Amino acid sequence: EQGESAKAIEYFTQSLKIEEEVGNKKGTAASLNNIGNIYSHQGESAKAIEYHTQSLKIKEEIGDKQGISTSLNNIGVIYQEQGESAKAIEYFTQSLKIKEEIGDKQGIATSLDNIGSIYYDQGETAKAFKYSQQSLAIAQEIGAALETKQAASSLWKVNKKLGRYKESLEMYELFISTRDSLESEANQKAVIRQEYKSAYEKQAAADSITNAEADKVKDALLTAEKAENKQHQLEATAQKQKAYFLYGGLGLAILFGGFIFNRFRVTSKQKEIIEEAHKEITDSIDYAERIQRSFLATKEILDTNLKDYFVFFKPKNVVSGDFYWADLLSNGTFAVVNADSTGHGVPGAIMSILNISSIEGAVKEGATAPHEIFNKTRQSIIKRLKKDGSPEGGKDGMDASIVCFDFENKKLTYTAAQNPIWVIRDNEVIQIKAEKMPVGKHEFDHVPFEGGEFDLQKGDQIYTLTDGFQDQFGGPNGKKFMIKRMREYVLSISHLPMAEQHQKLNEAFSDWKGDLEQVDDVCVIGVKI
Repeated sequence: EQGESAKAIEYFTQSLKIEEEVGNKKGTAASLNNIGNIYSHQGESAKAIEYHTQSLKIKEEIGDKQGISTSLNNIGVIYQEQGESAKAIEYFTQSLKIKEEIGDKQGIATSLDNIGSIYYDQGETAKAFKYSQQSLAIAQEIGAALETKQAASSLWKVNKKLGRYKESLEMYELFISTRDSLESEANQKAVIRQEYKSAYEKQAAADSITNAEADKVKDALLTAEKAENKQHQLEATAQKQKAYFLYGGLGLAILFGGFIFNRFRVTSKQKEIIEEAHKEITDSIDYAERIQRSFLATKEILDTNLKDYFVFFKPKNVVSGDFYWADLLSNGTFAVVNADSTGHGVPGAIMSILNISSIEGAVKEGATAPHEIFNKTRQSIIKRLKKDGSPEGGKDGMDASIVCFDFENKKLTYTAAQNPIWVIRDNEVIQIKAEKMPVGKHEFDHVPFEGGEFDLQKGDQIYTLTDGFQDQFGGPNGKKFMIKRMREYVLSISHLPMAEQHQKLNEAFSDWKGDLEQVDDVCVIGVKI
């Protein structure tokens, strides 16, 4: 979940070995499935399919039908992401058949809509309508709100394409109402939580200190009251004893009242000290943020060299490990870097400044090709971090992409280190896969970056991104946004002007996150040719 894929595979592989040694086939299948999921997330489709297929065979051996259905679905998703629609439908259909056998209606609804979405992408709208309509009927039958929302969304688009505008509107309204219903409970909880938080903050200091003392005062007064009631039943000679109880209780109450008052004075002083310290820390971080911003690409340089673009930059904290940098190179191309430095917050920001300085050093030395810039940057980072005091030298650096625009010759040269580059053309996403190594110390840091070249056309849209958006937890089930959903969402808004795309990304991120904590820095850059 932290994105440390190499370590995850290492531990899952150890687990797999033990499961095989003890002969636990279900555990073996689970470990294979986990490794397959990681390779799928990394974009290594061949390895992902290999592990999912091994997992599938074991599940078939032990008759784990639910597991078989899951493995078939996982393989189908990989083929769908690769654009191999026929294979994706084949696996989704097999998964659907098993879900029907075991009576998993919620799974049936999901599989039907998955198949419908592939047919829609292929332009077979009649088939898409059939499958999504079946999905909706089952979802509404069992009251599955999430599946109802997904099917309604599909039918809204299908009906619109078929020219059934009334039905399209009905499905859109169902999609909106179901979405709002799913979100309303979370929103209500967030409002109530905020109200109680506000009330708590006003009284927390007093309550935390005085609760124990207040109980003692209450006990003292109750003792006095009981004493008074008891004395009514005694003879006149016991009145003096009653007075002792009463005045003793009141005296105790006054004593504790004075103690509480003194504690309030101490608390107020502590609060002043805390507020002053908080102000100093806030001022320091704000100053650090201004320093970091001076290293980022300015609006002026971006406006001068890019006609239509956006930068969606949302740090987790005030300062950020993510950064974006740009400059006009000596060969006349305009370079844009989108990077995710190791860490976030203050450590990440310090690392980002080192990374930017290393990039600028490479450019100053005359490097113009993206792979040359990253190769020189990597050398500089490794050399600098050798001095960090650790036995092997620091393994920090960045996952990053650099794109260099030659607008005159309609050429794009690039290097993608861990982070992908997407080009949207004719309503399709062309994926430029990343090289599987960071810009920094790594087991393959002796292997040079290769990069590549891409012929541009008017209307092309180029997107670079870090992993913060797709790794954000949220939505109705508190899960990650994921790279596939990210790619589909960017494609769905690509017809809009860049300024509106920026707004939509901001809204989508906020809606998905809800009241959960932001897990990482976010940076998405879009450029239209």
